[in-house]
Amino acid sequence: MLPSQALLPAVVFALTALQALASDTFIAAVYEHAVILPEPTEEPVSPSDALALMNKNMDVLEEAIKEAAQKGAHIIVTPEDGIYGWRFTRESIYPYLEDIPDPAVNWIPCTDPSRFSPAPVQERLSCMARNNSIYVVANIGDKKPCNSSDPKCPRDGRYQYNTDVVFDPQGKLVARYHKYNLFRGETQFNYPKEPEAVTFETPFGKFGIFTCFDILFYEPAVVLVSKMQVDTVLFPTAWMNVLPFLTAVEFHSAWPMGMGVNLLSANTHNTSMAMTGSGLFTPEGPVAYHYDSATEEGRLLLAELRAHPRLSSSYPPAVNWSLYATSIKKFPGENDTFSGAVRKDIFTFSELRHKAGNHTVCQGDLCCHLVYRMSNKSKDEIYVLGAFDGLHGSVIKYHWQICTLLKCLSTNLSTCGQPVETAQTRFEMFSLSGTFGTSYVFPEVLYSGVQLAPGEFEVLRDGRLKSKHGTSKPLITATLFGRLYEKDLPHPLRT
Repeated sequence: MLPSQALLPAVVFALTALQALASDTFIAAVYEHAVILPEPTEEPVSPSDALALMNKNMDVLEEAIKEAAQKGAHIIVTPEDGIYGWRFTRESIYPYLEDIPDPAVNWIPCTDPSRFSPAPVQERLSCMARNNSIYVVANIGDKKPCNSSDPKCPRDGRYQYNTDVVFDPQGKLVARYHKYNLFRGETQFNYPKEPEAVTFETPFGKFGIFTCFDILFYEPAVVLVSKMQVDTVLFPTAWMNVLPFLTAVEFHSAWPMGMGVNLLSANTHNTSMAMTGSGLFTPEGPVAYHYDSATEEGRLLLAELRAHPRLSSSYPPAVNWSLYATSIKKFPGENDTFSGAVRKDIFTFSELRHKAGNHTVCQGDLCCHLVYRMSNKSKDEIYVLGAFDGLHGSVIKYHWQICTLLKCLSTNLSTCGQPVETAQTRFEMFSLSGTFGTSYVFPEVLYSGVQLAPGEFEVLRDGRLKSKHGTSKPLITATLFGRLYEKDLPHPLRT
């Protein structure tokens, strides 16, 4: 007979499972972590020094996990790079890596730490999950040996992967995901040979997982939702905010509205690298989010979410994103256009010269339509309607279609498309639509101060993004962000 102390985690897990089964909701948490970074070096540190740094970060994460569990959370997501940071070469990151086995081995590192190679990080994460009876999601590094029989084996005889792991409330490893779309600069890691669609079942729905840059690509992001039919996506990220369309909370709240799933987004926090913005997002919009570019503090977020959002009576209906826009002719009015750059993407813009009007602007196969009325147009502010239909990116190129109502940085039209965080102008109404060639379109509305607008806009079945009762705060942008995955160029680095 097992001692009562050993039975306790199993009993707590069973009670947690029963509680979750009794409800169609669950409590989710994400933690935005201000990562303690190692000193930059091209030379590897000792394994003990590497572990000491990782333990400092895990000390902080453990406190967040305990707090989340005490508040009733069933699962917590922590950020990409949250345990050791990102200042590495291929050689210098090696002491921080562990060999992470396939979850099929049915392993609880907390109770059986010596079963595989030394894995103190996996052991500690497993114990955090087990001791607090909560699913723990973390991002660490995986190493896998290889040899000359593998023609793709790196010269140093090993593969290194940016990896997410999930431990269940008993501490068992239930998911391992190797990041498939590495961001530029992640030269310390290898690309997996094949994309992974990683899912696992819980008492409160089917979960999928991917990392940061993955969210912009068909594999694995669309595959998990459209083919694997997950209910919730776990999303560790180290997202550098890029206005006007790719600020973390802005795009990460838009993506689940376009895809129809929950998204648990945990970002790293580093203001010098413009990293902030985490949240708990649903098909109906954000439930809780955090954006802080002023302090260096972490933040824990919790919210109750529907376990099976597709079964909800409030689940958004299917949208034909081009129906309205293709049914109308060009609006009358001022259609003078000019070109402007959003980073390196050349948009076609049309200035909104009056307080109200109808506008059309086209580029390539995309025509964007806007009906609007401003309530208090500031003389010092200019807004434009913009369209972009083309490839984005310098090395890795992927196809965007974007319709946007956008505030310019100044009254000089050459500043249209440059980052803007504040505004003074509010709108009594706006209705934005476009002739999109894709069903994957993500609606964004961003207010002054990089604030979201939950409940203040809607997407109609015919593809119109409309304000409900005007804007309660000054508007930075209202955007329909489309992805034509089938027009992406072949990946030049995945060899």
